[in-house]
Formats: sequence, C-alpha cells, structure tokens
Amino acid sequence: MTRNSLNRGLGAARAAKKDEFYTQYDDIQKEVEAYLEFDPDTFRGQVVYCNCDDPFESNFFKYFAANFNTLGLKKLVTTSYDGSPIAGQLTLFPEYSEGNGKRKKPKALAVIIDHVKDEDGDGAANIDDVKLFLKRNKAARIPLKGDDKYGGGDFRSADCVELLKQADIVVTNPPFSLFREYVAQLVEHSKRFLIIGNTNSITYKDIFPLIKDNWMWLGCTNFNVGMFFEVPDHWGHFHHIDRETGKKIARVSSSCWYTNIDHGRRHQPLSLMTMAENLKFSKNLRGKATYDRYANYDGIEVGNYKEIPSDYDGSMGVPITFIDKYNPDQFEILGSSMNLGVPMSQVAQKGSYLPGGPRFYIANGDGSYRRMYDRIVIRHRRTRPARKATK
Repeated sequence: MTRNSLNRGLGAARAAKKDEFYTQYDDIQKEVEAYLEFDPDTFRGQVVYCNCDDPFESNFFKYFAANFNTLGLKKLVTTSYDGSPIAGQLTLFPEYSEGNGKRKKPKALAVIIDHVKDEDGDGAANIDDVKLFLKRNKAARIPLKGDDKYGGGDFRSADCVELLKQADIVVTNPPFSLFREYVAQLVEHSKRFLIIGNTNSITYKDIFPLIKDNWMWLGCTNFNVGMFFEVPDHWGHFHHIDRETGKKIARVSSSCWYTNIDHGRRHQPLSLMTMAENLKFSKNLRGKATYDRYANYDGIEVGNYKEIPSDYDGSMGVPITFIDKYNPDQFEILGSSMNLGVPMSQVAQKGSYLPGGPRFYIANGDGSYRRMYDRIVIRHRRTRPARKATK
C-alpha cells in the first residue's frame, strides 16, 4: 500500500469515527518521559484528560493509569464514544451495552481515577489493580450523554466539554479530520496539551499562527520519522506484526506530536556556519557566488536548515521541516510563503513563470522563474520571544 493511500485510510477512519488506529504504548512513554527530563513535575498534581480514547483499551489510558503514582497525577479522566468498537468488550462495563433504544451500543462512558493503590494485595500497584478497582466501583465510570448535534462521548458534546474545563493537560490522538476544530477548542479553554496530528497541519491557516506566535510547537519525537499505529486484524495493509503482541502495525509517515508544554529539545540551539562557509562547503550551494534571492519577496532561499547562515540578519525562507529544529530563543518566525510576498504578476511578464497560489519564485537566469515549495520565513531573533504558552 502506498504511503499516501495509508494516510488517506487513517484520515477516513478518523472521519468515520472508527477509532481503529491506536498509538503504541512505547511511543507514548517515550514522548511523555522526554518532558519529565526537562521538568520532573510536569504532570504532578495535574488532571490529565484523554478525550478521544477507549478506557482500558487505549494505550494512553494504560500508560497514565500504570504510572499514575510515579507521575504524581491528581486525576485521570478518559472518555469513549457511542458505538466504540472496543469500549466495554472486556465485560468491565456491562451496563453500557444495555437498553437505551436506538442509541449505538456500547454507550459512551467516562472513566475517572483519582488514585491507584494495591487492590489485589500482591504488594504492587499497577494496571491490574486499576482494572479491579473499576470492576468494584461503578462510581468511577459515568455515562456520557449526546444531543441532536453530537453523539455521546464526542469531544464537542456538552458532557465532554465540561470534563475538559476541569482538566489541566489533554493527552490523546484526536481525529485527524477534526484537528483544526479540536485544537481550537483547546485554545478556547486555555488548556495545556500533548496530541498527535498530521504534519501537514503546520501549514493550516488556523494552526500556523499558533506556531508563529509561540502558542504551539512540535513535540520531542523527531517528526521526520513518522509514527507506527496498532491496527485491527481485518486491516489488509500494514507494515509489520509485533512479535510480542501479534498485532498488526501500520506506519503513517505524516504523523507527529504537537504540544504547548515546554521541553528541552526546543531550546537546543543549531550550530551554524557563516554565509561564506556555507557557500564554500555546502554541497547544495557549492559553486554559487551568493544565496538565491526570491523574485517576489525580500529574502534568501535556504534549502536545508544546515545552510542557515549564522551571520545573515535578514529574512530567510526555509522548508517546513525546519519547524522540527525551531528554537524560539534563536529564531523568530515572520510568516510563510502563503502570506508573504507580492504576486508574480507585479514583478514578471506573463508566461515567464508557472502560475499558482501564493508561493515564492526564483529567477532561472534566462528570463523564466521557478516556483518553490512552501516556505516558512525566519530570521535570527532580535528580541526575546513575545508570547509563550503558560504552564
């Protein structure tokens, strides 16, 4: 299966609310613990809300429940949605598959944990104790109502919004097709978050400004490697089968973590050469007398973050992938090729360039121009970051 078709498959599954792509436990553990290296108290005393997950099947729930005491959580809240293919399948919650007319079964529920202790007396507090606690305590799980607009457990429903208001940090893998709306809700309620999204979301008109203004950034895991997800047995195309669990694993290259929680990686400065050194030693620039300049914007073209000159104070267009290396203490984002520059019709004759949407162009030297891929425009920071998400 091609990478694009797999990505479309993931998007279609999310759009249909068939939550069949599950984030792997190791990926969650790796990402979360990177924040603890920067601040060991990141989650201490916090209410963590996983509002796009199926309690007891979601690895987000499993990780935070198993590490409840280690992280020092105040409360863990996880919600499912009406008709979830796995919620309640372990017969932990039989009452949510009974009655209620035409409503999809199992019915949506929220699982709420405010402590994890040794329930089975084996001397350790772990996920088995959480399971036993939930069996014994119906009060730890509550039904979620829907309305005419949203089904039970939908993150936009009144019940789920109320739970969101009570949360400190949201951690989940939301529907890719609703990513804009999902992030907008988090911003509206001023929530800290750690979520998974499509890498292309960086360029969205309602997401890019959040990144530009330092309200949102990439997580710790390198976003150029993609992510692996557990998929159901009926999924025909997959990357490999996990040796330990026997589950099918699919790779989605266009996936990464987004957050507004600070971490050490975003403060690591890039080590750069001067413009003269880059022109002399860089493979891509070798033989050039100067960096290429855009025809319709006052800035230079930098095709790789390694070629950012340390001694150039002006505007530079860099690939979108630079965001993974972005250090707000070292650089500032001015905008992108989608909102900067003038139309080529103002600087060149018709027919000398390939027309299209907002883009930067570079002269070929023969009277024609080539259109560049989307670029983020940066410059070396002159002042301290103006705005930051609060803890």
